[in-house]
Amino acid sequence: MIIIDAPQGSDEWLQARVGKITASRCKDARDRLKPAKGETVGKPSSKCIQYAAQVAVERIAGRPLDKMFQSWQMREGQTEEPHARNAYDVETGNVVREVGAITTDDGLFLYSPDGLIGDDGLLEIKTLLSAEVILRVIGGGDLSEYMDQCLDGLWLTGRKWIDLCLWAPALAPIGRELTIHRITRDENAIEALEADLLAFAALVRKNEELLRRQAFVPDAELEALAA
Repeated sequence: MIIIDAPQGSDEWLQARVGKITASRCKDARDRLKPAKGETVGKPSSKCIQYAAQVAVERIAGRPLDKMFQSWQMREGQTEEPHARNAYDVETGNVVREVGAITTDDGLFLYSPDGLIGDDGLLEIKTLLSAEVILRVIGGGDLSEYMDQCLDGLWLTGRKWIDLCLWAPALAPIGRELTIHRITRDENAIEALEADLLAFAALVRKNEELLRRQAFVPDAELEALAA
């Protein structure tokens, strides 16, 4: 495990992500179509295939393919993150160490935590701005959008738990701007995630080898890669 101390969003941090399978895209890496009749596992979805192509080409290019797009929600999230972290510190008393990113020793996978807590914990902050998302996540307790990323962090770091810090500034008038969910290691879920990520890494490797080997690719070979 390698810790990268470059500030998140900096040029150094963006470069560190190049060609790596990131926890923030774990959901896309695992995304598959519904299994067809006779199949036990569905084929990779278009999201999965597109992401595998992106990682492979980035490995060859050695740079990000596109400038990272920042929506207003992303900018607002960056602005609010220090407030969320401070509120978490006050609420829990936990000492949070900020780091830029963590990679596996082989450099294949990368996770950018919002903090390390002691020897066992992680912090992941999500700023919720959309009314629909606030109602679904805070009101309904739907954490499905964030679970793959959190499990990826636990898998990559080997840590025991992660505090998912949900920060909804709009709920400050009723004192509900901060909600904390502690997610502990589930070895069965992490084992399934690891299998999916290693399968995705194999697809990326095939893509990279194919691009380095030849320019012309028969349709049959492309279909085999997506299988």
